Amino acid sequence: MTGAAAEETVETRARAFARGDPARGQLNALWRRGTDFLGCEFAIMGGAMTWVSERNLVAAISNGGGFGVIACGSMNAAQLDAEIAATMALTRHPFGVNLITLHPELAALSEVCIRRGVSHIVLAGAIPSTEAVRRIKAAGVKLLCFAPALPIARKLVRMGADAIIIEGSEAGGHIGPVSTSVLAQEILPNLPQVPVFVAGGIGRGEAIVSYLEMGAAGTQLGTRFVCASESIAHPNFKNAFIRAGARDAVASVQLDPRFPVIPVRAIRNQGTVRFIELQRGVIERFLRGETDQKAAQLGIEHFWAGALKRAVIDGDVETGSVMAGQSVGMVTKLQSTRDILAELITQALSMLAARDASPTARAAPMAPIRAEG
Repeated sequence: MTGAAAEETVETRARAFARGDPARGQLNALWRRGTDFLGCEFAIMGGAMTWVSERNLVAAISNGGGFGVIACGSMNAAQLDAEIAATMALTRHPFGVNLITLHPELAALSEVCIRRGVSHIVLAGAIPSTEAVRRIKAAGVKLLCFAPALPIARKLVRMGADAIIIEGSEAGGHIGPVSTSVLAQEILPNLPQVPVFVAGGIGRGEAIVSYLEMGAAGTQLGTRFVCASESIAHPNFKNAFIRAGARDAVASVQLDPRFPVIPVRAIRNQGTVRFIELQRGVIERFLRGETDQKAAQLGIEHFWAGALKRAVIDGDVETGSVMAGQSVGMVTKLQSTRDILAELITQALSMLAARDASPTARAAPMAPIRAEG
């Protein structure tokens, strides 16, 4: 790091963590609901990224003032137990665990979190069962659920969710069809009962402020933390992020609706090109009667098996799955987690301070829309 860069980092950190800054008071007020709910200084959650969001990065985010979240993924109960214990050895601050609702051992994984004293559980992937919610709530653990639409968000709140996460299609990994900005307009003014955290395509502090002012309790960022020095992602994986722009993070292509493809956003590489070629070949064989539809579908689904680990851990960024959100264009260098958080906070404070120096009319609060369903 050059002398100038080092001085800028020190200044950024000092500004971000200054208690007497008037803009900091505004920011604290904007996300107080989120910080109170999470029990941390900054209402910035770390997105749960399989193979990336493990003990080192999770602890670093929580130690930096944010809220780290372990990505359980396909771990079994023993593996998750060890990961939670290792994370607790690295931080005394709160962190959460993201569990996939379709995991065959969901009940056992939840019990591990409860036994270990994890304060927050995030359920992702599908609407959880009533029993899964009951088990978590009965233990006094705070429950966050993902909601892709307002009716589902309302259903989850009725089931017992303590907070909702909305994630737009700009995010990395498995995505839905609706953008973050549209989800925010649909859900934020219409779900005042619980804190709502916004995710998907967020890479700067100004965007964080914008969503807070729309009513969000906080935000969740994943892509922005991949190139943290504490992240165990392979150097090739990190370099792919640094080289990429927003337009390089593309959603997986589906060639034929008879053979559905689960949409995943990742950086375009040889693997994404081969995946299209594979689909074309499978469809042609199906049309010639050389394979049945079930076998063809399995061939498509198995293409990416193990591809994420191959990219993140082994460094195969040519044929592996380099899952990344469109905010990857804002990832330009390797940084410590604390510096990433400080940069985001400084950007947020600068926006608030500049507006105070030259006041402009604020937009009127969004009016709720009629109830659906």
